[in-house]
Amino acid sequence: MSDKTKFELEFPVKASPSMLFPYLSTPSGLSEWFSDDVNSRGEKYTFIWEGEERDAFRIARKKDQFIRFRWEEDEDEGNKYFFEFRIEVDELTNDTSLIIVDYSEEDEIEEDKLLWDSQVHQLLHTIGS
Repeated sequence: MSDKTKFELEFPVKASPSMLFPYLSTPSGLSEWFSDDVNSRGEKYTFIWEGEERDAFRIARKKDQFIRFRWEEDEDEGNKYFFEFRIEVDELTNDTSLIIVDYSEEDEIEEDKLLWDSQVHQLLHTIGS
């Protein structure tokens, strides 16, 4: 398996961390923008897109700050590959940003960035940001 490349995307969000975090960390919140449906049992989250299921495990979380998942198929790599939703607040302006961290095969990065862009715009629309 070839190495994946890490990338980050940043999106300004007109919402407080406490309002935004449930959309990033709960099955009901994630199903409003990230996938068609989400089920969770403990650390395991099952994301459903058009009837296809994909499992991920929550590997780290800090309320109102970040949540990190690892796809089940990346399990053999330890926690080397993950995707993360991180909320950052600028201390001077108090502006909130959502940072997406993900890993992709080199030839899929641009496509994955476009997909994240589309999904985050759905999130922003959902929360009225």
